[in-house]
Order: sequence, then structure tokens, then C-alpha cells
Amino acid sequence: MTSTPTEKRPAEAGTLVVLAWSGEAPDGSDMPYLLAYSLGDAEGGPEATSAAVRQLLDRNGLPVGGDLVDGTGKPGLPVSLLVEAGQAVLNMPQLVAQCDAPPEWLAAVKERGYAYLVFTTRAWPEGEPGKPVEPAALAAFADAEETLTAAAHVVLPARSLRG
Repeated sequence: MTSTPTEKRPAEAGTLVVLAWSGEAPDGSDMPYLLAYSLGDAEGGPEATSAAVRQLLDRNGLPVGGDLVDGTGKPGLPVSLLVEAGQAVLNMPQLVAQCDAPPEWLAAVKERGYAYLVFTTRAWPEGEPGKPVEPAALAAFADAEETLTAAAHVVLPARSLRG
């Protein structure tokens, strides 16, 4: 899989990246995941970037290290997911990010009707846009306790332009 930078973002957050992948869920079927993170390349480095991402999440009602936000029951949630033409597009105020979605992710999101977003304040400079990400490297970062506890966790309903 290849990461893709955002189109619109708060400058102090540095380069924000979104990756889509699927993995086995506790129910035995595939879960479509989205991982959003910064490269930590803003002025001030990873610490400043982390603070800016946390502020972005707080402003949008997405608690870091807190409870799971179930967007399927919150129509006013300022975060949305559009799935169209093989792309996953994450929208929130001050942020539009899109990435190519692998076929297995598209199948999982079609089956479930939602994706699980992990938006972490932890910078990952190794996950550069346009470069392939090895599954082992993605798993090591995405599954790390420090990544997960520094993240907002959101179930996002998937919409499409076709309804």
C-alpha cells in the first residue's frame, strides 16, 4: 500500500497522511481501517506537530486516548468518509485527506458500511507519502501502544456519491 498526503490541512500539523488497510476483526471478518498521522515535519518538529494534531482532534470533538466515537450514531459529527472510485476521502474542518484504497479494504467497507479510523498524534516520519509501506512496518506502527493511546478512535460511516 502507498500513503497519500492530504490536500488541505492545518500548516502547523505538518504533512498529514492517510493509509487504508483491512485486517481480521474479532468477529472473524475483515475490518476496514484508516490510519491518519503526521510525518512530524512541521516547524518545531514532532512535538509541535503532535500538539497541533491533538488540537485539531479536540476542536472536532474527537477525544485522544478516550472512548471510541461511534459516528454511525452521530449524524452531526464533523468528520466524514467518502468512498468513491477506489479512493477513501476523509473530511473534517481544516482537513481533506484521500488515499488509494486496496480492493480488500473496499470490499470490507462495502460489507460493513463503515471504516475504523485511528487518527494518531504520534508522528511517523517513515510513512512518507508516495512510498510503499511494508505491511510489517505498518503493523508495528499502527499496533504500537504509544500510537493507539495517542489516537482518536472513530467508527465512520462510509458514504458514496451514488448514495
